[in-house]
Amino acid sequence: RGFEVDTRVENELKTVGGFRNARRTKLVATIGPACCSYEQLDELASSGINIARLNMCHGTHEWHRQVIENCRRLNAAKGYGIAVMIDTEGSEIHMGDLGGASSARAEDGEEWCFTVRKFNGPLPAYTLQVNYEGFAEDVQVGDELVVDGGMVRFEVLEKVGPDVQCKCTDPGILLPCANLNLWRDGFLVRKKNVTLPTISSKDWVDIDFSISEGVDFIAVSFVKSPEDIKHLKSYVSARSPDRSIGVIAKVEDGDSLRNLDGIIRVSDGVMVARGNLGAHIPLEQVPSVQEAIVDACRKLNKPVIVASQLLESMVEYPTPTRAEVADISNAVRQQADALMLSGESAMGLHPKKAVEVLRIVSLRMEQWGREETHHDKVSLPEISQSDTARTSEQICNVAAQIANKLGADAIFVYTRRGYMASLLSRNRPDCPIFAFTESTNVTRRMDLLWGIVPFKFDFRKDLESNLLQSSALLKARGMASSGNLVVAVSDVSSSSQSEIGILQSIQVHVLS
Repeated sequence: RGFEVDTRVENELKTVGGFRNARRTKLVATIGPACCSYEQLDELASSGINIARLNMCHGTHEWHRQVIENCRRLNAAKGYGIAVMIDTEGSEIHMGDLGGASSARAEDGEEWCFTVRKFNGPLPAYTLQVNYEGFAEDVQVGDELVVDGGMVRFEVLEKVGPDVQCKCTDPGILLPCANLNLWRDGFLVRKKNVTLPTISSKDWVDIDFSISEGVDFIAVSFVKSPEDIKHLKSYVSARSPDRSIGVIAKVEDGDSLRNLDGIIRVSDGVMVARGNLGAHIPLEQVPSVQEAIVDACRKLNKPVIVASQLLESMVEYPTPTRAEVADISNAVRQQADALMLSGESAMGLHPKKAVEVLRIVSLRMEQWGREETHHDKVSLPEISQSDTARTSEQICNVAAQIANKLGADAIFVYTRRGYMASLLSRNRPDCPIFAFTESTNVTRRMDLLWGIVPFKFDFRKDLESNLLQSSALLKARGMASSGNLVVAVSDVSSSSQSEIGILQSIQVHVLS
């Protein structure tokens, strides 16, 4: 009573050899036809996902509502702590739903028709619908049509009214509602994208749905400027004043990169959407851009998700390529907060195995980094704007340093809204961070942060009381033992309900 933790974390702490072996990197899985039932979601949950992502390009509100309900049933029935993220479609050019088919394959040299026409019956063979009425006017013969960030490519052969006849030049799998980009003479054609708002009318309907369902995160596609995020956060705050919903900015085109610093500062997190990013910038720049975004997010104390094509081969095959494992390892070495699966879990043949690959590779790379001290020593700039926040920041920096020097088993932080937990996570200490809070909503939000193990906990009057009570409860549940060394900090005070209350001193404590 007054003490809740994800049962999967509890089992992990009991069985993998103590605090220090807990996984730090968080896992996000896109939910689709391959994993949407209660039983299938349970399999993904048991494999270690922290966040279920719902892509609003696909499915009806009724379908998404059922998935959210399944996640909540699992949380209630099995003690899981799965958070829910809604991902907006955005105002980009998309293909249609393939007439209800889960996928189609385009072979080299095949001719396909891209059209804005509507069909009452089944789609004709080798026909793909496009959601943009001006598509046929914008394209020119000889243009290259890039599907889903380069998974399939076509050359434009001719235009006949609303139809654009194309030849497949790079074969591959076509997925419903995949993004389309036009390239001409080696440059991206951006006629439509420049004029449309970041958040479309459909997106606003989906956002209203997300707020009414009480999701934990809303990810915004093709963010162009900080104003896009500010507008949405104001809208969400006005319609959901009692529940904090994190707004995640997806970085996936040149506009996002040009305004990256400002976008990161106003968002609650960032997603590196490498698939679309690779269709908007030269492919060889994607790795360095990913590393720069991860580094910038850490310095500005915002969680970052690395997404797209992490395990693309596992859409079809049960084992990843070695190159994919190396790619995942690199993201973990960069200390991204989270890794995300898209089609691998949503419509792949092996969603559970794909999650397990992410988990196993993350654990091994984290262990290797601690053993070999290969983690990069990032110089963290001061980010606090007020004296009180600056005090919190310095206390967390020092607490992380003390924990590393003493070889502490964990850092305990008692926090009302998760701010000090995020500051500790920013330091990427060698030990996990046990974050205690009274709010279930805050525990869900904190589950995106690197190294954070969130606990729901009824606060006592001061740090000493909180530390003694939480330590006793951890020991009683078998998650801690006598002799564990912990460093404890707090932003909780008996006289204030604010996030930054009267700050307590750092304590070093050995569990008795």
